[in-house]
Amino acid sequence: MTTAQISDTFTIGGDLPVHRLGYGAMQLTGPGVWGEPADRPGALAVVRAAIEQGVDFIDTADSYGPQVSEQIIAEAAYPYPDGLVIATKAGLTRTGPGEWPVCGRPEYLTQQVELSLRNLKVDRIDLIQLHRIDPQVPLADQLGAFKELQDQGKVRHIGVSEVSVAELQAAREIVDVVSVQNLYNLTNRQSQDVLDYATAEGIAFIPWFPIATGDLAAPDSPVADIARELDATPSQVALAWLLQKSPVVLPIPGTKSVDHLTENLGAARLTLSDEDMARLDALA
Repeated sequence: MTTAQISDTFTIGGDLPVHRLGYGAMQLTGPGVWGEPADRPGALAVVRAAIEQGVDFIDTADSYGPQVSEQIIAEAAYPYPDGLVIATKAGLTRTGPGEWPVCGRPEYLTQQVELSLRNLKVDRIDLIQLHRIDPQVPLADQLGAFKELQDQGKVRHIGVSEVSVAELQAAREIVDVVSVQNLYNLTNRQSQDVLDYATAEGIAFIPWFPIATGDLAAPDSPVADIARELDATPSQVALAWLLQKSPVVLPIPGTKSVDHLTENLGAARLTLSDEDMARLDALA
């Protein structure tokens, strides 16, 4: 059994079972999530290593690069192994490094999903997520674009990203929402109410920045003390905390290093006691 397979599974949308510890593919690009990576062979190697180590849930977006992350995933892993679920997103445009204007016009979203189908070399996107709600466009029009693609068989499931509970409820009145992706980690829990709602409703909750881009891994981090006691690394503790926080949580730590990937996946082997969880809960 590979490392990722030690983590238990969650079934996205009732028909896509994945191991809960996945891989986030944002860092496969150049600086500012823009352009080609400095080490493309290294980026390909990380994707292949993730799959070899049992990861069967990869999360990306059309805007990572743009297009670069999706293309690297396809180059590294196509034809895809059975059971590999690839989630992507649409709804942000790119005007330069670190710049992410929102665009939820239905024709734009439709175009971007068609592009993702091509870049990922698939006939159907397993999970398409609205990357951000565009305040200038009715939500029903934004999600309606995905619904049309779903009706055409080009999209399997629909998710949303960076939403409030009210926005998630509104989205669910328009389409069947199977996942929500919000910022959430040990030190940032402003989305706790969204996680609680998702847990109660059985909706996948995909926390982005699950290890606060490495901040939690600093040797002087409060997590470091518990990590030393458990003979683990701070990032493993942060990920184990997420896995134990709720059975619907699917952490997607991202990295461009095979060593960091292996370290992150080691979180699946870690069990935190109630006392450990309480001490970590107190950090927020």
